[in-house]
Amino acid sequence: MLQRIFATSGPRQLISAILFAVRNYLSLLICVLVVLSLPLASGQANQGNNQTTPPLAAQPQAAQAQPATPSPAVAPTGPVVILDPAHGGTDTGARGANGASEKDIVLQYSRTVRAELVGQNIRVVTTRDDDSNPSYDARATIANGYHDALFISIHVSSTGNTGTARAYYYLFPNSSASASINSTAAETLQPSPVGFLPWAQAQKPFADASHRLADLLQRELGMRFSGSPPTSSGVAVRELQSVTSPAIAVEISSISAPDPNSLLPLAGSLATAISHAVLAFRPPGSAEGK
Repeated sequence: MLQRIFATSGPRQLISAILFAVRNYLSLLICVLVVLSLPLASGQANQGNNQTTPPLAAQPQAAQAQPATPSPAVAPTGPVVILDPAHGGTDTGARGANGASEKDIVLQYSRTVRAELVGQNIRVVTTRDDDSNPSYDARATIANGYHDALFISIHVSSTGNTGTARAYYYLFPNSSASASINSTAAETLQPSPVGFLPWAQAQKPFADASHRLADLLQRELGMRFSGSPPTSSGVAVRELQSVTSPAIAVEISSISAPDPNSLLPLAGSLATAISHAVLAFRPPGSAEGK
């Protein structure tokens, strides 16, 4: 072919023909290369699309929150304190000229004292928590149902300087304030069956313990109620007579205060005094009982 071109044309035409042929050849070669590269590119694309994204590393599960274990309740220790709000019902107790009645005030005192004692992990039972009026024997029976008890009767006096307080233990007739704890019913009563203590003399074996508890309380009262006496007193408080455990009474003055509401704030000081006296008399864990 080149010979024919060379024979029929001059050198210039020959060079042009060669360049034309080379250009066509290169164009053809480029087209072939492009066509051949398409499947490869497509396969790579598909391969890239078909690759499975490796799973993310398993994330550790957050520790499940465990419900907080409640702290075990601490069992009350020490004696059972029997709180006795005096009077109630038709028995109003002392009454002030302003209409205040002892039965209502001592009930409020009892509730405040109870809250204080419970807060000190001391067991508490009340002889009444409403406007009822249990008999003396019924009140004593409640206390006598417990093996380890302290009986505290709460009163408001009809006289005395407002804001003072007194603690009492039971003093039997013809007895001195220092009667021995070993005194027996036979010393003051008619003969009775062996081992039997008359109901009216049930407090007698606990005279000294009651006296000690009353003194502890009076000391606490003296620190909180200015003008109160330094020592407790022995008085025949009827609520204490038949209780077979240490038993005392506390009396706040006085229902004759011009403003009966002035007596209510004294409840907090009374509650603190009683709780301190109880803890001093028989600390938690003490084995002392009836």
